[in-house]
Amino acid sequence: MTPAPIQAIAIFDIDGVLRDVGGSYRRALADTVEHYTHGHYRPSQADIDDLKAEGCWNNDWEGSQELVCRYFEAQGQERSQLGLVYEDLVDFFQRRYRGPDPTDPDQWTGYICQEPLLVDADYFAQLTDAGIAWGFFSGATRGSAHYVLERRIGLASPILIAMEDGPGKPDPTGLFQVVAQLEQAAALPSNVPVIYAGDTVADLQTIHQARQQQPQRSWHAVGILPPHVQTDAHYQADYVTLLTQHGAEKVLTSVRDLQGDLVHRLIQA
Repeated sequence: MTPAPIQAIAIFDIDGVLRDVGGSYRRALADTVEHYTHGHYRPSQADIDDLKAEGCWNNDWEGSQELVCRYFEAQGQERSQLGLVYEDLVDFFQRRYRGPDPTDPDQWTGYICQEPLLVDADYFAQLTDAGIAWGFFSGATRGSAHYVLERRIGLASPILIAMEDGPGKPDPTGLFQVVAQLEQAAALPSNVPVIYAGDTVADLQTIHQARQQQPQRSWHAVGILPPHVQTDAHYQADYVTLLTQHGAEKVLTSVRDLQGDLVHRLIQA
């Protein structure tokens, strides 16, 4: 089957969209906060969601540090008195998430190995057949993102902008970089509509900023409900409202529902 001419670009966040990180990244975050508060505070999923709803804590290392600082501030201590060493906190987090040897993917035994996948390679093949170019913009580290995209899902050299490649969300620089690489790879014109699918406020704010910085292009935001919010009907409804209030044109329970027909309806609306 010959793919249709490319009519849209779909860019995806990874965590909570392509893989369930409720028992991995979020577990490592909770472990880290619990460790650095000496066992006195372990954030719940709702606590982590509340932090991310602020729109500026897409980096889970920084989010871990922030929750530690807020805990001690509530106990009357100043941040400057805590003596936190960020690099040590990151190392603790990574050893929980990746395993005792965080630098060698062949040796990873941590929570990353247990992440349920929310999509497969066939999904992206279907997008290609529907005339949709695709790539990835994620706050995950490049090593972690490549691990899930290539080793787990089975994609070959996908276009990816990860944590190390530029500013974090909601800064749209990384989004623009993915678009530029897709345009170059497929010789696309500079006005192809773009959809970004993500599960957090920061993801949606990224599209808002993209519209402000590049208003000549059509930008669309799709919210994806991460698995952990779908375990309670009221929690799910509140999360749908949150994503909608921050600009999601459509909120889906699974990224698999973002099929070619829906993409084309969104860009034609």
